[in-house]
Amino acid sequence: MADVDESQFSLMSLEDELTCSICLSPFDCPVTLPCGHNFCQDCLLATWKDSYSCPQCRTLFATKPELKKNTVLSTVVETFTQRSNKKEGKQVCNESKGIMEEKKEEKKVEVIRCDTCMEAEASQTCLTCMASYCEDHLRPHRENPVFRLHQLSQPVSDLLQRICADHNKLMELFCSQHGRPICSLCLQQVHKGCPFISHEEQRNQKESDLRSKMMLIDGKITKNETILSQMTDIQNKLKDSATNRKKSVTAEYQQIRDMLAKEEREALTAVDRELESGQTKLNVLKKKFTENVDSLSKAKEDIHSLLGQPQTLAFLQTSFDLPQSANFDPYTPRISLDSKNVIASQAFSSALKQYLTEIFKQPIEARVQILKPDKKETPVPRPSESDPQKQRGKPRSHSPGRPPIQPHLQPAAGFQPPQYYLPHYRSHGEMPAIELGFPYRRLGVYPESELQWPPGIRPPRPLSPGSQTKAGPKKKAQKNTKKGSQSTEGKMENKKRAGSMENLLDMKDSTPAAEAKQKSEESVDVSPNITSAEKRSELLKYGTVLTLDPKTAHKRVTLKEGLTVATVSDEPSNYPDCPERFTVCSQVLASKGFSRGRHYWEVKMSSNNFIGIGLAYKSIERKGPTSRLGRNAQSWCVEWFNVKLSAWHNSSETVLENPNSKRIGVLLDCEDGVATFYNIAERAYPFHSFVFPFAEAVYPAFWIFSSGSSVTLCKLV
Repeated sequence: MADVDESQFSLMSLEDELTCSICLSPFDCPVTLPCGHNFCQDCLLATWKDSYSCPQCRTLFATKPELKKNTVLSTVVETFTQRSNKKEGKQVCNESKGIMEEKKEEKKVEVIRCDTCMEAEASQTCLTCMASYCEDHLRPHRENPVFRLHQLSQPVSDLLQRICADHNKLMELFCSQHGRPICSLCLQQVHKGCPFISHEEQRNQKESDLRSKMMLIDGKITKNETILSQMTDIQNKLKDSATNRKKSVTAEYQQIRDMLAKEEREALTAVDRELESGQTKLNVLKKKFTENVDSLSKAKEDIHSLLGQPQTLAFLQTSFDLPQSANFDPYTPRISLDSKNVIASQAFSSALKQYLTEIFKQPIEARVQILKPDKKETPVPRPSESDPQKQRGKPRSHSPGRPPIQPHLQPAAGFQPPQYYLPHYRSHGEMPAIELGFPYRRLGVYPESELQWPPGIRPPRPLSPGSQTKAGPKKKAQKNTKKGSQSTEGKMENKKRAGSMENLLDMKDSTPAAEAKQKSEESVDVSPNITSAEKRSELLKYGTVLTLDPKTAHKRVTLKEGLTVATVSDEPSNYPDCPERFTVCSQVLASKGFSRGRHYWEVKMSSNNFIGIGLAYKSIERKGPTSRLGRNAQSWCVEWFNVKLSAWHNSSETVLENPNSKRIGVLLDCEDGVATFYNIAERAYPFHSFVFPFAEAVYPAFWIFSSGSSVTLCKLV
């Protein structure tokens, strides 16, 4: 052990002598010049350009010296490197480590050269001489009988790794006990008495063991792949089921939103009408008062003129009469928006909000029971079903599992809840009674003091006395209740709307004329249903002509054919720099934006892969990754990425079913704040809609990523 430590110490002291003076790293393939100095072969050849000289002593050579590998120095350097790594556990320094790794990588890709001529490619390696030879220098091994016992093999690049670091002999054996290759001297010293075999036998044993393990792994892989396939099928079924459920829920809620939006528009229209009426009255009065001020001002000027008359006789002969407006006493008109229609609309919205709030407080499984009580429960008595006198004072049933009745929703004891009409619909004549969805009572025309309303809710206005028939208010209310209930139930059964909120808001007239009028209004005001196809001709009525804005185009985006075609390529265009231009994402905006009305355009895609079509505010970021469409709050887009179609807004992704479109239509409804995307074929098939309030004008926007891809703004014919 002392000898080994002393040997290691002596090698460590030779570190400076084993370093190339050109690259300042340990020798790599050292060669010796006639002057006796040693250098790395690659380092030396790199210094020789026009003349041949020694980089260290500057000795000049007339011709290029013949370079041969210094095998002794190469072996010493390799031994020094191995022992220093073994002792220190790392490379000599980080710099030399990087250089050595780079050179090793170069050696991996380089061919094995002849150790004699250093130029020709080696054809054989002699494991006895521990050197590689080309065909010319291998002749002695083939022809001279002295080399007959030398062991030749295919060219080997790691000869030094086959040398025992302790004895510098070829490791021909394998120690089975310690699991490592050894040389003959190791077998006599450190590994004396250990079982050993040849490398070929050890390889055969290891290959057999690995094959058995590989068979076991193959079986496990097959089982895992089978389970993965089954889970993938389940996952796909779950996705399909979720997609269908989401479509159904979206359709239901969309209908609710459409109905609420229509009610909101009608309520706002009522306020606008009252505002217009009040403004008209005020303008008429202002004009009248302005005329009075003018006439009184003129009379005042006439009086000043008379008072300035110097001639007494002329002054006495003049006469002056006050204008008629002087007899008018001005007043401030009492004009406000508190008309019956406006107040009733606001009361209805407040009552509906409060009622929905009470419903949403309940757990989801109890809400359906509130909206649609179980048929097995004891029904709430109605005037048309039995004598009200017999029903008064009877307790109401409460089924298990249903939330208890809220105390403030129960009617006062001893009275039969009557019917109410909403004031908002008073102009429609006879309307069916409105059931606001309270499961245990209906609203009626009895005094408000007998009905306990929830806090903050104003009760609807009862029927005016003039609308009652001779049969009495109670009979009329009973008749309307029965008629409205049958009409509502029939419509819900035909349209399969059970469990939705439409039974709370279905307040249409039952007459055919009123239903036709209602359908006509819905076809104009309600946004297109994204679950059904539409005639393309209906969309073309809103067609608009678009061009692309070259000031916004990314330098990879090329605009052609009158600014209607955008392609992307790897060669940048010579666009001038401007703040409106996208600098990171290959995008472009249209030159025209929209803030009101309805507008429709169509886009043809060269391929439905790595393309985005959408809308953006002009204030969208133009730099950085957040400028990409849908990755910020100022843009919306549908994006084809590989085989996936997604809707993006504010970095939120919604995966859609990919219709494999080639032509896309976009309908922008600025009034309702809806943008609908269509797959254009023989008809227009909507596949997604964005609903958002317009804070500013929106511009059609496009993202193109794949080189050679393009989008074209189509001519609408």
